[in-house]
Amino acid sequence: MKKIPSFTVDHLRLLRGVYVSRRDVTPAGDVITTFDVRMSEPNRTQPLRPETLHAMEHLAATYLRNRPDWQERVIYWGPMGCCTGNYLILSGELQPTDILPLLRDMFGFIASFKGEVPGATPRDCGNYSFMNLADAKAEAERFLTEVLANPSEANLNYPS
Repeated sequence: MKKIPSFTVDHLRLLRGVYVSRRDVTPAGDVITTFDVRMSEPNRTQPLRPETLHAMEHLAATYLRNRPDWQERVIYWGPMGCCTGNYLILSGELQPTDILPLLRDMFGFIASFKGEVPGATPRDCGNYSFMNLADAKAEAERFLTEVLANPSEANLNYPS
């Protein structure tokens, strides 16, 4: 079988950051951009715990889909199976620099969130108790201050 593009990225050199993972064109001609929001360095630093990513998923998806200037472009936000980050899929041909302000605001929202995690009830979620809000807030703050606040080219472009 042919190797899919995401398996051709050099994960041994990949840093935390925001990368264009792929661009697709729908049959109608619409461009969809998938972003790799990498929160830990693969195979070198600890991945995020699944319950941390789950709480983050609920908060990020709620924030993104309620943000008036972006909500119509949001297709998906969700964790990577390897637990080293998340995927953000947006309509449009976008670059990481186009979404940095959005991500800074979103991770700030998560880092400062108070209250009950949206959708964290038995009726609304299939594994509602499998969340760690404190860790989600801490990881969001760490990513915001250590990466998003002042990203370098290496945090915005896959290693070649």
